[in-house]
Amino acid sequence: MPDRFLRAAAAALCALSCTVAAAEPHPEGQLLAAIEDLNQGKVNEAWTTLDGPVKRQPNFGLAHLFYDELQAARAGTASREVAALSDPEMQGLVEEARLRLESLRQNIPETSVPDVILRLSAAHRHAVVVDLPRARLYLLENRDGELHVIRNYYASSGKGGWGKRSTGDNRTPVGVYHVTGYIKDQALPELYGAGAFPLSYPNVWDRRLKYTGSGIWLHGVPRDTYVRAPRSSEGCVTLANDDLMDLKPFLVKGVTPVVFTDSLSWRPQDQGLDQRAEFMRQVERWRATWSALDTEGYLAYYADDFETDGMSKPAFSVYKRRVNAGKKRIDVQLSDVDLFRYPGGDGLMLARFTQHYRSDTFNATNEKEQFWRRLPDGRWQIVKEASR
Repeated sequence: MPDRFLRAAAAALCALSCTVAAAEPHPEGQLLAAIEDLNQGKVNEAWTTLDGPVKRQPNFGLAHLFYDELQAARAGTASREVAALSDPEMQGLVEEARLRLESLRQNIPETSVPDVILRLSAAHRHAVVVDLPRARLYLLENRDGELHVIRNYYASSGKGGWGKRSTGDNRTPVGVYHVTGYIKDQALPELYGAGAFPLSYPNVWDRRLKYTGSGIWLHGVPRDTYVRAPRSSEGCVTLANDDLMDLKPFLVKGVTPVVFTDSLSWRPQDQGLDQRAEFMRQVERWRATWSALDTEGYLAYYADDFETDGMSKPAFSVYKRRVNAGKKRIDVQLSDVDLFRYPGGDGLMLARFTQHYRSDTFNATNEKEQFWRRLPDGRWQIVKEASR
């Protein structure tokens, strides 16, 4: 009869009724296969399956404890390793096991994509989406406008949960960010493991909401462990060092979108096409109205609580009327348009694009972000706009 660790984990896991495929080279795959063997009463098979990952990854705490428990069960003795665990350690390991198996139980169809990304331009070869409640990071590849999951990893987040608001709340933010650089292992304390990718928190929307804090990174873990408990950081997202290094070639400074979401759904590739087309029409009408020098029609796209560059809607309106009055011709074109259903935002959409502005007196090209909000009557208005 398994000891208290195995009983606690089994109680959380068996209810999932998951079916595990053949063991994979990745340690997680072998752990999941061993747990399924165990759920079927195949103690010896489970022990054999775990032998490899335990030897290759001696600091993989969850795998090691299952392995130790299996050894004790085979010998008919109590597990000293399990008995030595504190209650918080036990709870963290059981939660880690539950989340790992739940991700497998989810069984996401190969053709499905995260609902938070409606359109990703060819400027981005890859994107990262982190499902914070499920402790899962997904790497997506952009193939001619279609997204495909090519990697997924267990990932820990903030000990305070998610929805960061202020400095020191130990929460992981929810929003759309990008990688701002890479810090090598040698330049970091051991806490960060193999390296770190700083992210652009607080972003434009965070600052509008007056959220504070900084130093939100994707990073590794100390070498005396394999992964951290599901909620254990001060707000960063952490991965096993091998997984972080596997992810590293796909993360491009200033380019790769990183989405942290508190409510991730999956949809077929073609299911979001209507919504994408509808939202693109809104952006295109805004562009065309501006190009037509229809100043009042253009300003109608901006909400009463709109703000940009320190200007409120009234100040922005005065500025635009003055500028447009001096123009004979304006031509605005957009390229590399990205569309996101903004996570954590109630009915909020994010459009990011390169804006090419030409007039009889001034030319400029810049990166722009627009946050759009749907009104009760179905119309969309811009509530925040910023140049990158």
